[in-house]
Amino acid sequence: LVDLAISEDYISGDPTTESLINSSELGSAVIVSDEEGVLAGIDVALFVFSKISSSISTKALLSDGDNLKKGSRIASIEGSLSGILSAERTALNFLQLCSGVATETSKYVEAIHGTNAEIVDTRKTIPGFRRLQKYSVEIGGGKNHRHNLSDGILIKDNHLAAFGGSIESTVDAARKNSSHTLKVEIEV
Repeated sequence: LVDLAISEDYISGDPTTESLINSSELGSAVIVSDEEGVLAGIDVALFVFSKISSSISTKALLSDGDNLKKGSRIASIEGSLSGILSAERTALNFLQLCSGVATETSKYVEAIHGTNAEIVDTRKTIPGFRRLQKYSVEIGGGKNHRHNLSDGILIKDNHLAAFGGSIESTVDAARKNSSHTLKVEIEV
């Protein structure tokens, strides 16, 4: 996934950085939170820097699951200045997506605190990003439902319409016709 993201963004290099920064110049940077939230995806974000340049060293200052305040120092990066500049947007895209999912999940988890309810995710994820998004839900305190279609039987309105029966007859048919011993659920 990181390789794909880099190939999308760094397809023919970075002419802006290459025209302004000497490739031997060293630099440092700090990733700082713009707002409050829950950190997720730090390892993926820092991995981007190492994929762009082996001369970049990174250090996570916070861990996934940590609460962020505006101005929280998340990570430090040192090494090739041109590499840091070329990698930063891709790294931040991963970090912001994952932290955004974790932060939003945590708000819902907090809203149901003290009840028997659980916040559970869906498969409605960005293609290719499912593992990261589901990981981020867990970091935010939620639970994963199905990772893929084979993880359970989930009867939705379109299944009911296509099957043409009542809820009861549809559930009975799913139990009878399934070669798997999976939990049968009805989406409501």
